Amino acid sequence: MMLHRNNLVEKCNAQFQKIFGDYNIQADGKILVSHFGEFSQDLVNSLTTNIEEMMIESGDKKATVKRMFSILVEGLQNARIHGEKDSDGNQVSFLIVLQNEDDYRFTFGNLVKAKNIGYLTKKIDDLNGMNRAEIKAIYMDTLSNGIMSKKGGAGLGYITMALKSNNKIDYEVLELSDDLMFFTQSIQIERLKA
Repeated sequence: MMLHRNNLVEKCNAQFQKIFGDYNIQADGKILVSHFGEFSQDLVNSLTTNIEEMMIESGDKKATVKRMFSILVEGLQNARIHGEKDSDGNQVSFLIVLQNEDDYRFTFGNLVKAKNIGYLTKKIDDLNGMNRAEIKAIYMDTLSNGIMSKKGGAGLGYITMALKSNNKIDYEVLELSDDLMFFTQSIQIERLKA
């Protein structure tokens, strides 16, 4: 089944709008950043710098800023480098960053080939079932022995996000066609204020 581009973008945008709406009604939270569309390297650099500055202005400790920066870069690079493109060669992805009194929540979404969803969800499920020491051991092993993929990754992205967040990675899969899925991942980190 071939999905027309407008229909594909509408379905992905509906997912983005749903999460944005859910975040927007949280009484003690505010959305720091939201973006729907392509992530160029320049945009990734700009977003990470701006969010880092907002966190510092909000009084977050340097340790929280560093953890958030690591997660943000990994999530954005996953979408930018590994996110699939639609039939017109356009990337369809998003980012929402929510700041609450006690934590931050990042939600990333991007297109993924249907054949790769099982691998991704298993990897996240495995990480979600591990304690911090186990994740750290896998991180060190992958860092030492990781084999680079064709797109330049060694498989550290989700491992880094799990390690830096100290929380589980939530995900949702939206089926778009026989070939494409929209994969949404959410990660939360606690705020440590200076």
